[in-house]
Amino acid sequence: MLLLLPPSETKRSGGTGAFDPTRLRYAAELTGLRSRVREALETLSEDEAAAAKTLKLGVKNRGELAHNLRLGESGVLPAIERYTGVLYDALDVASLDPESRAWLDTHVAVQSALFGIIGAGDKIPAYRLSASARLPELKTPLKRIWSAAHAEIPWAEAAEFVLDLRSQDYGALAPLPEGVGWFLHVVQRGPDGEVRALNHFNKSAKGDLVRRLANSQANIAGIDALLAWAGQEGLDMQADPERRVVTLVTDHGAPAPGSSLQTDAG
Repeated sequence: MLLLLPPSETKRSGGTGAFDPTRLRYAAELTGLRSRVREALETLSEDEAAAAKTLKLGVKNRGELAHNLRLGESGVLPAIERYTGVLYDALDVASLDPESRAWLDTHVAVQSALFGIIGAGDKIPAYRLSASARLPELKTPLKRIWSAAHAEIPWAEAAEFVLDLRSQDYGALAPLPEGVGWFLHVVQRGPDGEVRALNHFNKSAKGDLVRRLANSQANIAGIDALLAWAGQEGLDMQADPERRVVTLVTDHGAPAPGSSLQTDAG
């Protein structure tokens, strides 16, 4: 099983050691483009006013531009520890036991606007770049160049079962080939019994789902196995094979035991 996660705009600062892009997942397919995107980001970040506008930074977070100019020397952390925000707060990787943490490193990847798809355990520096940003030096949107590069990834060899938790913008950076992967959709059942799509809180639900999978160290190789596991966990999960969509249904005001759906911390 491979879970594809979105990153977060916010990053944890700090880390130790030098950044080595050749040690990131899919180095053979993506290292060349990773270097191009990094150089374009560094060039943009040298012009504070232009970078702040392009990267949508306000006065309070403009200091994050410094991360982009020190990518090789600011220290590295595993990607799953670097990202913060709602999904990652619900996942709460720091509180996982070693076996559950090892499961994440094996079964989780993150879609970065700067590095492309990286493994949960891949060590990266702090940076600021979103999927929607346009780097002038590249002369083309990120989704156009990243999607072409990711097409070289041997998805069939990556995992037997891929569950895509990415947002639309980040999914566009590396679209899955037809017939590969299932997309996770989160909805909430209201007091009237009707289900409605979640917005901000869907990130908490996704983080809680990843945490549950890690804690159970699930060995899931297909949609039937995922639905069976969800039933054991007391989760309401349904599949639409025609659209290859998995829907996770949460209850209004009553998140499943152990979930973080009532905590909105990022």
